[in-house]
Amino acid sequence: MSEAQADQIAAYLRDHPEFLADYPDLALSLRAPREDGATTQLASYQIDILRDRVRGLETRLRELLTIASDNEALLQRLHLLALRLLRIGDLREGVLAIAAGLNEDLQAEHARLLLIGAPAVDLLAPWLLQWPADDARLQQFVDLWPHRNARCGRIRRERLSALFGEAAPGIASAALVPLIGDAAPIGLLAIGSSDEQRFQPGMATDLLTRMGEMIAVAVLRWSQDSAAGG
Repeated sequence: MSEAQADQIAAYLRDHPEFLADYPDLALSLRAPREDGATTQLASYQIDILRDRVRGLETRLRELLTIASDNEALLQRLHLLALRLLRIGDLREGVLAIAAGLNEDLQAEHARLLLIGAPAVDLLAPWLLQWPADDARLQQFVDLWPHRNARCGRIRRERLSALFGEAAPGIASAALVPLIGDAAPIGLLAIGSSDEQRFQPGMATDLLTRMGEMIAVAVLRWSQDSAAGG
């Protein structure tokens, strides 16, 4: 580098003292002579940058540990729900068990179980929705069935109204878990929260999707047994 170029760089840095703050990686790579106080200032600044990075890594580690703990707890609750469903052979009793699992095991703030084209369940409850297979409201959810995976985040107003009714205005985020039978959707599980951070688009949905698969298998078996018994 020529002396003129070096002078230009030095002049630019003097005119833009915030430059190194915008490019901390560059600050960490700089070396300075050890004779004057400037070295001490630069070294101190580099140490501050490293400390900030360590704090950021510690925060991220705590977040990951919290997520791991939450997932472990959710997995345990799903296990309990699976055991509960395995003991049941009746559609009505099974629906009640699912509702109990959502409230007790998963601690859902708002939950809806939508059954599509299933044998009628003699049960009046706001959390149970029973729609025929040709119900026009199902058109709002056609994009959910092909992917089979749970979706989290903010839900469109018309979907919230269809699923949660009067409770819809208080729901800031939700998870929609499709229930897929052998070849067609048999229902939908909707879990809502007043906390907009509770369900986010980027969150892992593997456990929710597995829960949907487990519930779908159970509901399909109960429906078939109910139809055969009828």
